[in-house]
Amino acid sequence: MTWLLMPAAFLLDLLLGDPQWFPHPVRLVGKLATGAEALFRAMRFLPLRVAGILTALVVIVSTVAVVQLLVWQAARLHPVAGLIVSVLMLYFAIAPRDLAAHAAAVRDALLAGDLELARRRVAMMVGRDTALLDEEGVARAAVESVAENTSDGVTAPLFYGILFGPAGAWLYKASNTLDSMFGYRNECYREFGWASARFDDLLNFLPARLTVLAVAGAAFILRLDPAATFRSVTEGARRHESPNAGYPESAFAGALGVTLGGERSYGGVTKTVPTLGIREGAMEAATITRAMRLMYVASAIFMAGGTGLLFVAGMFMR
Repeated sequence: MTWLLMPAAFLLDLLLGDPQWFPHPVRLVGKLATGAEALFRAMRFLPLRVAGILTALVVIVSTVAVVQLLVWQAARLHPVAGLIVSVLMLYFAIAPRDLAAHAAAVRDALLAGDLELARRRVAMMVGRDTALLDEEGVARAAVESVAENTSDGVTAPLFYGILFGPAGAWLYKASNTLDSMFGYRNECYREFGWASARFDDLLNFLPARLTVLAVAGAAFILRLDPAATFRSVTEGARRHESPNAGYPESAFAGALGVTLGGERSYGGVTKTVPTLGIREGAMEAATITRAMRLMYVASAIFMAGGTGLLFVAGMFMR
């Protein structure tokens, strides 16, 4: 039965997305991280890197322990209750529909000719300055976010959820939340966020690369360009400043026939990042739609492949 948990969670996300009225567990992880940061920073005798390591340990261990305890306690009440709680925790760990919804909001604003609204909406997806982006820049930012978050927000938690169940998915989710909060190379977090950033890089290493295979498969199904997917990754993935983000971003760029990266601004400071992709195709609202479809199909392939392997492994272990 365990191999059915992730497909059920995936289907639940496609049907419901992230209900806005419900307090998402990621917010609780974020509050725990904020509290732990304040606690360990207040211990002035601790080097910042040590304080960051302790913060990461407390948040990750606490998150995994709570999730596992919830599943165990539900299973003690009734096996079906344990399965339901497991599916719910896996459902909260993945976010394909929410990712698509953010991208669709940007696309719809562009289609309506409201560039200012599109800029505000894409600002919810990326960390760069968006106030001066033109239509192409807005579309590129949205596509880059969909590409990177296909791994960060979908396939990576799928990977750990398939391998280790709800606790595994939330081990990853807690790590990724810490990285999004503390993984900055600025004066405040360069030392404190070191552990959070490095652990997230470690956990993302395999999922990011396996995502390339899923994107190539999705490109084949959607009649895009699977060959260009691999060529783009081979030529560009390692040029990215992140050890992992370059793989899904290069894969999307190749499959969609566009280029990602280039010049962008952070806090008013212009920065040029390596260009990913092998063809400079049109970057517009329609490109966002194609990126959303690619994300959905690649995520489904990743989920189906992982659960299929889990099912086969279970058959051989009987």
